[in-house]
Amino acid sequence: MDNNEGRTSGPEEADRKRKKGDMGRAEWSRQTLDKRTRLDKESEAKRRKIENGEEVKAPVYATHFSKEDIENEQRRPKKKVAVLLGYSGTGYKGMQLSEREKTIEGELFTAFVAAGAISKANAADPKKSSLVRCARTDKGVHAAGNVVSLKLIVEDEDIVQKINEKLSSQIRVWDILVANKSFSSYQMCDSRIYEYLMPSYCFLPPHPSTYLGKKLVEIAEKEGDLETHKARQEEVAHYWEEADEKYIKPVLEGLPEDIRELVKNAIYHEKPEEESSDEANNQPAEDAEKPAEEQAAKRPLTEEEEARKRKIIEAVKAVKAAYNTAKRAYRIPPARVARLQEALEKYVGTRNFYNYTIQKLFKDPSSKRHIKSFKVDPNPIIINGTEWLSLKVHGQSFMMHQIRKMVAMATLIVRCGADPKLVVDSYGPTKIPIPKAPGLGLLLERPIFNGYNRKAMETAKKTINFDRYTTEMDEFKQREIYDRIFREEEETNAFSSFFNHVDHFPQEEFLYVTSGGIPAARAVAQPGSTDAEKGAGRKSQREALAEVEEESEDETNLPNNGEEGG
Repeated sequence: MDNNEGRTSGPEEADRKRKKGDMGRAEWSRQTLDKRTRLDKESEAKRRKIENGEEVKAPVYATHFSKEDIENEQRRPKKKVAVLLGYSGTGYKGMQLSEREKTIEGELFTAFVAAGAISKANAADPKKSSLVRCARTDKGVHAAGNVVSLKLIVEDEDIVQKINEKLSSQIRVWDILVANKSFSSYQMCDSRIYEYLMPSYCFLPPHPSTYLGKKLVEIAEKEGDLETHKARQEEVAHYWEEADEKYIKPVLEGLPEDIRELVKNAIYHEKPEEESSDEANNQPAEDAEKPAEEQAAKRPLTEEEEARKRKIIEAVKAVKAAYNTAKRAYRIPPARVARLQEALEKYVGTRNFYNYTIQKLFKDPSSKRHIKSFKVDPNPIIINGTEWLSLKVHGQSFMMHQIRKMVAMATLIVRCGADPKLVVDSYGPTKIPIPKAPGLGLLLERPIFNGYNRKAMETAKKTINFDRYTTEMDEFKQREIYDRIFREEEETNAFSSFFNHVDHFPQEEFLYVTSGGIPAARAVAQPGSTDAEKGAGRKSQREALAEVEEESEDETNLPNNGEEGG
């Protein structure tokens, strides 16, 4: 989101953002002393509270033992290790430790303590074990392979099994490898491979009745680009016309004539939403024009009006269900997959991705990231009647939301028949609001440690190689990740809802996917309008993104060390 909107960007502000925001690996390393100072200050503040008799709430991951238990515990040697693990992010508030929320690391740390891999003296404070993650994933994002480094007690040959017994079925430790004393899973990771799964119906064009669907044609005509635009949409040119005839018309024709138009308005947004939904919500349509004081004391609906309201709501649901059926019946042709691959290729190389994250400026050096490859599997799979595509991206490191925004942009380009060079244009200085695709489909496949592995072989240490656990990982991915993704999409229609919000958003913010390109996304004021009129009722870029993404978490306060957060 555009969290810089409305803020100054002086030296003090820029310095604050650098300390708070995500950083590249080199800059992150240079901040170690500052981080240590901050943690010392936090510890000192907590100690003072305890001395003053103030209540200090324990973190949810902390396990407390009595002073006697800690003193009687036999001291055992700790070793720096690499913990290889996988997890389904469903139901967790992300990977990284949180003192108040349920997270992957929180459950993992508690399991380490319960299995005896962390001493009782250190059971309430992960910092004492030097816990560092390779890649931070956000709420709902999964990982088939991830790595954390820390100091553990690993004398027990069955320690992996004992830890897994303390974990939920959504988290599995694949192995624990003794590493060099200086090992950091974050600093020594060369690159990361992510997979993104999405239904192929995401690549259907916006319905012609939507705001975006209308603007695509209108702006293409204005720019003299209509024939080229049509050529890029050739394989889906008549899809919605045929779908409306086959799936939607029978539902509408089965409705009573007096509510048919209301339902069409609610579905197609032919009127402002508040008008078309008057009857479907809380009041008869004629009440909408009454003075505010009369509406404040509006009468309860009669039985007849209540019945009418229920009919409208059920009819709208029936039409939406028919559209979902039409979408799930779609099978993407090879030409459209090739067009997607063409767009994905534009990400490869070292690029300025400031438009693909939050809290970043164009001139920020850490906005530049290197993508090694971005490929779509040309062979879709069909799950429960819905066709799915798999996209895999290999990069050195990723910023918060970068992958989901890259996927969203490439998908919008294909579904809207835009020129793939729009990706290249997005690396320029103009700020554009790129929404992030649903986190549901994203998973970290595995991190790569080639540099560390070369040194490990020289010192007879085990290399970090997930290929050793292929059988267990594949079974886990299918059961805990893929099946959950497919099931949740079927239940929530997350992808359909996301693109539907983009298609219906009634401002210029997302019109960079039209033939007008980035200039078309700038707000256009009517001639003669005042400054107040120009801004009246308009949503900012940040508000526009919030509306189409419909996510409630406060992203501005999320900790981040420069890794993809969904």
